[in-house]
Amino acid sequence: MNPGANPIPGLDTAAVRRWIADHDADLTGTPAFTRIGLGQSNLTYLVGDEAGHRWVLRRPPLGQLLASAHDVLRESRIMSALAPTAVPVPAILAATTDSEVCEVPLVLMQYVEGRVVDTMEIARSLTPGQRGDIAGSLTRTLARIHAVDLDAVGLADLAGHKPYAQRQLKRWSRQWEQSRTRELPGIDDLTRRLGAAVPPQHETTLVHGDFHLRNVITAPDTGEIVAVLDWELSTLGDPLADMGSLLAYWVEPGEDIGGDFPASALPGFPDRAEMARGYLDATGRDREALTFWHVLGLWKLAIIAEGVMRRAADTPGNKAAAGTPTVERIDAIVDKAREIATAAGM
Repeated sequence: MNPGANPIPGLDTAAVRRWIADHDADLTGTPAFTRIGLGQSNLTYLVGDEAGHRWVLRRPPLGQLLASAHDVLRESRIMSALAPTAVPVPAILAATTDSEVCEVPLVLMQYVEGRVVDTMEIARSLTPGQRGDIAGSLTRTLARIHAVDLDAVGLADLAGHKPYAQRQLKRWSRQWEQSRTRELPGIDDLTRRLGAAVPPQHETTLVHGDFHLRNVITAPDTGEIVAVLDWELSTLGDPLADMGSLLAYWVEPGEDIGGDFPASALPGFPDRAEMARGYLDATGRDREALTFWHVLGLWKLAIIAEGVMRRAADTPGNKAAAGTPTVERIDAIVDKAREIATAAGM
């Protein structure tokens, strides 16, 4: 590769190479940059040099961005704070806002060896026992996130301490208005029903905000989570919100809300009730309130998917290898959320 070449949209690879060399003397020769992960938000690249060293680079998406979204510097602050805790995260090596390196902030982090279960091919290659081990580690790791001492790690000021449900409803309603591609009465109906059913908040903890199977790295031999990724939506709030989001992603056999990734419907992965029971038994949190957060998780997932569809249409360079959410999938998520809300009397 020509060091002066710039084959990666949004990255001046020669400038980034110099920046990495300033922070890691082990960089050898000219590094190669490869887009990795199936994430549709912040762009993630594997950086590999001629000696086999590897790093991970993160930057916001291309094109016009919504205010307060895709803040990689905030994400790096959270991950740095979690380094001494029981929550496994990649080490943050450097971050920059220098316009001579990139027109947007960049974060450089440790490359963590392990397996990311982010395609059906990988999910099918697992034994039922391995799937069960990963599922158990998901709920245990989520409990660890919610047990972080905010004052001890310096994250007590990460966000406001006002009731989280109202903050979420306000924020994602605004995101919907700014990113929607069409009228969708089901979203409006869910927004109204959620607003009328907010449960009381009894505690404030660190909340990951997007915790699911594709956002963790697992150890191939044990299934234990060795790194939790994608902290850009992390905040302070009700811990049940994370479990609700995990259930929103957790597809069961016969459902059509999983898009190209209905991995949790494979044998060995427990159903949603068992996943919820494992977390609630370990933490002693409110079973009744979890249904609200499950519905809100589906509502938010539909809004996020609509935003991804909008960004990919506006700026094709943001498209990830997994493709783009479809109108049909988004509608199915909304329908599932309304079904669960109706059954719960919301």
